[in-house]
Amino acid sequence: MIPETISVDGLEKDMCAWRRHLHACPEPGFEEHETASFLAEKLNSFGLKVARGIGGTGVVATLQAGGEGCAIGLRADMDALQLQESNDVPYASRNPGKMHACGHDGHMAMLLGAARLLAALPDFHGTVHFVFQPAEEHGRGAKAMIADGFFERFPMDAIYGLHNMPGLPAGCFATRPGGILASEDNFVIRIQGRGAHAARPHMGVDPIVAGAEIVLALQTIVARKLDPTDQAVVSITEFITDGLRNALPGNVTLKGDTRSYLPAVQALIEQRMAAIAAGVCSAHGATHEFEYTHEFEPTINSPDHVEIAVAAARQVAGADHVDGNCAPVLASEDFGAFLAKVPGNFMFIGAGLAGEKYGTPLHNPRYDFNDGILRLGARYLAAIAYAASGLTGSQRWRSQ
Repeated sequence: MIPETISVDGLEKDMCAWRRHLHACPEPGFEEHETASFLAEKLNSFGLKVARGIGGTGVVATLQAGGEGCAIGLRADMDALQLQESNDVPYASRNPGKMHACGHDGHMAMLLGAARLLAALPDFHGTVHFVFQPAEEHGRGAKAMIADGFFERFPMDAIYGLHNMPGLPAGCFATRPGGILASEDNFVIRIQGRGAHAARPHMGVDPIVAGAEIVLALQTIVARKLDPTDQAVVSITEFITDGLRNALPGNVTLKGDTRSYLPAVQALIEQRMAAIAAGVCSAHGATHEFEYTHEFEPTINSPDHVEIAVAAARQVAGADHVDGNCAPVLASEDFGAFLAKVPGNFMFIGAGLAGEKYGTPLHNPRYDFNDGILRLGARYLAAIAYAASGLTGSQRWRSQ
């Protein structure tokens, strides 16, 4: 494990400055050009080998030192949200309609801190790839990096990620084996009926009635087709018609998303949704189109890597501040695409309880990252790398 003497005291002020600079210059997915330049400059100054343009705007820096220890990846996300910031702080967003409302500025600062820390460790041996991933918010960045040969160019035995979590006490860590974050799939059902006068509905084919039946029937997928021990959510979020007050519409569009943790559950939802839409529309004499797209992979932690992550978190935060079997969250995270290729772990670090200064929810225009957890985050990431450095290059975790 990481030496007890390792410290980020000299880095704390720098990490805060880095975080606030990044906060003031937010860039959305695949537009992180200024962000990438800033990161590359800092990583080069640490003496690391830096590659840019991975998957568009991604940055990967590599530290290779000492013997042949296992290679791992440590990942932070880079992109901001298309959201107007409401905070009155000196480092508020200078880019109108864009802000770091999810804490990716803090994630990058922590990973920069870990990189500088590890680069200065005289007894560190092994390979660490510091992965700065673009376009996390819409689930495109990890796949873009993978398609760009990410794992071929930067081979690794495991990858680890970290995300701040408002609602969890500041400085506490939480993770779990298996599914920790859900997949997100989007769907569109377009129903084509036949418009008619509202006073003469028998002359038409009412797609509203068919759509309403589909809305209700879709809930039976979770209630009656899914094993109760599995988890999933099917949400219809839009019901759009082209009708008028006194005219039945000819068309209805239903949109929404689904969340689950297992590929088999994703497949079941898609199959049942297609069958329900086809059956109901046929019964009403309507036609339909059905689209189902996979936006985010589920984030599935490897049990063996959970053990490593929990041990590292306990070392830097204390055993009382680490939950190794937290409840899963039905939000989604692009990190799942990496974990579908190599094993690893995704960890939450608490930002503050609801009602506290840093307990404002993610994706809120008044959200701000808690700089007080930068130190812990950097130490945790460094501890992960130091633990991996104790494994030989030929050694692999049991789960592989």
